[in-house]
Amino acid sequence: MPKIYIYAKSGHSYGLDNVRRCSAIFNYLKYFEPILTTCDYRAATYAKQYLKVSLGAGVDIIGNLPHMMNRGDILIFDSDEPSKTMIEHIKTFCSLSYEIGVDIPLDIVDEIFLEQKQTLWQYGIFFGDDDYHNELLKLCEQNFTTDMPLIMGHYFFYKNEHKLKQIFKNLIDEEFYQNRVRQTKYLLTASVHTALESLYSGNNPVFYERKDKVVPNKHLINDYKIPTISGDSMREIISNFLTQTK
Repeated sequence: MPKIYIYAKSGHSYGLDNVRRCSAIFNYLKYFEPILTTCDYRAATYAKQYLKVSLGAGVDIIGNLPHMMNRGDILIFDSDEPSKTMIEHIKTFCSLSYEIGVDIPLDIVDEIFLEQKQTLWQYGIFFGDDDYHNELLKLCEQNFTTDMPLIMGHYFFYKNEHKLKQIFKNLIDEEFYQNRVRQTKYLLTASVHTALESLYSGNNPVFYERKDKVVPNKHLINDYKIPTISGDSMREIISNFLTQTK
């Protein structure tokens, strides 16, 4: 019987949107005992620790998958890494293959975000899982502080936590990510997938488009009519966020 492999592009400059999407698929298919693979082992560890993924491994790049798969296995992948030639090879090597965004919708979220829940917090911020260029700190002007809770990103530099504590008086550890997203009425986020998780939970996400990176799948924000704000500093961004949610 062929095994099912699920591959998600991930990394310290890319984030975990794909990993969260693929973990949701893993849980929908858990009866078939799929295997989640990610670019970096750290993302696979996160998925096993916090996203109910029982089988996961880091493989560096999608091109390494044939070393662990057998011909005829099934592959579901969420990545822009494969060229047209590689995609043809995948179709030849696998008995079935599905590309997320082509064969599987991009707006799939974990079933936990579809459950009834009580809203416990009015406001919150999830900038994203990655901040390789310290964009969040750059947006915070000198002496700026806020009581707005900030959910920590998975790839934030450890050395930055102390600096962020001086700005955001309420830092939320990443292990509480799902509950905070589910139970925050108004969530400001620069993650497309997190915005969808918030929306599916019955909440009111507001999207901030980062200027330090190209945002994948941004069209989903428009498709779901999620409000978008801008701002050149965190003070301005939060002000625009509060105005949008009045």
